Amino acid sequence: MRQDPVLLSPLILTAFIAVLEGLTPPEMPIARLLPAVPALAAALWPVVPTLVLGLVCLSGLAAYAVLSSDHPTLFSAGAVGAVTVAAAYASHLRLQREGTLTEVRTVADATQKVLLRLIPPRVGPLEIASLYLTATPHARVGGDFYALADTRYGIRLIIGDVRGKGLPALAVAAAVLGSFREAAYEATDLTQLAKRLETTLLRDDAAALAQGDPAELFATAALVEIPHGGSHVTIFSCGHPPPLRGRNGSIAILDTDDPAPPLNLGGLLTTPSRPRRFALQSGDHLLLYTDGVSETRDAAGAFFPLDAWAQKQLTTPPRQALSNLHQALLDHSGDNLNDDIAAIAILRTS
Repeated sequence: MRQDPVLLSPLILTAFIAVLEGLTPPEMPIARLLPAVPALAAALWPVVPTLVLGLVCLSGLAAYAVLSSDHPTLFSAGAVGAVTVAAAYASHLRLQREGTLTEVRTVADATQKVLLRLIPPRVGPLEIASLYLTATPHARVGGDFYALADTRYGIRLIIGDVRGKGLPALAVAAAVLGSFREAAYEATDLTQLAKRLETTLLRDDAAALAQGDPAELFATAALVEIPHGGSHVTIFSCGHPPPLRGRNGSIAILDTDDPAPPLNLGGLLTTPSRPRRFALQSGDHLLLYTDGVSETRDAAGAFFPLDAWAQKQLTTPPRQALSNLHQALLDHSGDNLNDDIAAIAILRTS
């Protein structure tokens, strides 16, 4: 109760009704409001305290009715007794549902830790931070995904977005992430890594995860490789929004010009796509994001001005930059983010 004063409201209501009953004339039966007390307690308290408070109100009303010979008040006492029994049962049901919800959230938290493993704040020459928001209220994971692998070829990252929402999208994201975490250490380049991910989604078992037409199963993704030494970054885009690079207050869009199709649509290629290399020097910032960021709309339907935001904010440390991005998205959308959002901010420090 010290942490949440609202829990005192049933006691406050009891005292308030008692004071009013003493200050008002007999023709104003304020005591008939007492059944509201155990009903309120049921929404806030466990079963036993709810019963105790209801019995206290019942006893007080019954004693008042006997001492004052106010027999109609006995009917109010009966109402308090009936409401108390119902309130105790309602409190029991509420506690059961809260327990179930706690278990579900525990499972969701465990799922998030397995799928979206924490990215360390520093890996080699990089300072890194991540942001993940789901469109589904109270959900922990959705169709967006990201991962990092520190390999002998360099630091490799993936960020992507599965078509659709809900459990099917989550299952596809899990398949892609599982494949990435294995192939990232073995593939000699990003082209081979993309082929391994493509193969994963072409398998029948992965197609079954879509719970629908396998032809509609696909995911956009950006594969990024940053060597431990050197001053460049290699990007292979599979239909994904291009990353942004911040340098000395200026913003560059690292567009690969000829991106590959989304994963599982590689058969549409007429010529093979190739990764592209960009400069990434010490002090440069890099922002990877899903379309939930760039396609956030305001009340008038205007998209979030990501380039303008990055011009001002992609100069701060990664953790602060993503915190500012989160707040900017909330402000732009009026606290109505209706799509999954994932973002990774990177600062090369050496």
